[in-house]
Amino acid sequence: MSSWTKSLERSFGRKIAPIFQDAFAFAIPESVNATHNMIVVATELDESSERIISYLFEDHGVSINAVFFSFFRDGQTELLGRAWLKDPVETIERSESRKRAPWSGYWFVNVGEGQHRNWDDNRQYNYFGAGQGERYSRPLLNLKVGGKVFAYMKGLGYVGYGEVTKEAVSIGNFVVDALGKPLLDLPLKAPHASENKDSPEKAEWAVGMKWLKSYPREEAKTFRGVFANQNIVCKLRDTKTLDFLRTEFSLS
Repeated sequence: MSSWTKSLERSFGRKIAPIFQDAFAFAIPESVNATHNMIVVATELDESSERIISYLFEDHGVSINAVFFSFFRDGQTELLGRAWLKDPVETIERSESRKRAPWSGYWFVNVGEGQHRNWDDNRQYNYFGAGQGERYSRPLLNLKVGGKVFAYMKGLGYVGYGEVTKEAVSIGNFVVDALGKPLLDLPLKAPHASENKDSPEKAEWAVGMKWLKSYPREEAKTFRGVFANQNIVCKLRDTKTLDFLRTEFSLS
């Protein structure tokens, strides 16, 4: 028992359990804040701060991460960029409690759209990607051949279900096997897909997919409370979302 608990019980002249029960109308939980994690929000960090976070995360198993935000302006359009210091999938795994739902075996992936990527290209050439910074492309390395993936488009819903056929490579090295041609030699709707293609750290990266079922963005599948996540890749565990997706994507 902590000194704080002992002090509280002396002050009230009662045990802590009935005090909690009277205040909140339910029994005191066996564990509190079991999924606690820390996130440092910054525009940038110095090297010593990054080393401290890495030390706590890697050597002591502390669920800690840093997220960086950058502001951009493109003409009249204002954009806010986000990047993680550590792989969010790993930090989420550390912070999940033992009572978490078991992993379904399905992956959640974000298929964002913009100047560097387009869902129509993804469907036509059997891939999806992320990049323009290692913090965005690195999570793709979690996906291995044979992995089952549900693709989500922010603000719309789920648009694809498929199986990984090729692990992530820099987009300049990605070949569309069905056509026997490099992806960047084909007509793409994403106008700047090839930007930074000669820099593995900054380039787009692509994961080969066999889309077993996919929908145009206008037919994205969703419901109120559907699981969504800002991470590029994460494990899909939400039971209601999985039941919904199995129906919408005709999974047995």
